[in-house]
Amino acid sequence: MSDHIYKTIELVGSSTQGMEDAVQKAVSKAAETVRNIRWFQLLDTRGHIEGGRVAHWQVTLKVGFRLDDE
Repeated sequence: MSDHIYKTIELVGSSTQGMEDAVQKAVSKAAETVRNIRWFQLLDTRGHIEGGRVAHWQVTLKVGFRLDDE
């Protein structure tokens, strides 16, 4: 197994469906332009309340991706 170098970026995903959907949306969008995504870490969770109910979720996550070997 060779050694690898990783870089992290911070993303914020949002959804009206829930936390997991917010994470999925953030990772899916990042995967459109970032190669070699390998892991994520959930850093923060927030929500918006309307009429006594959770109306919107927002998550902050750190995403790690492997840098290309040259």
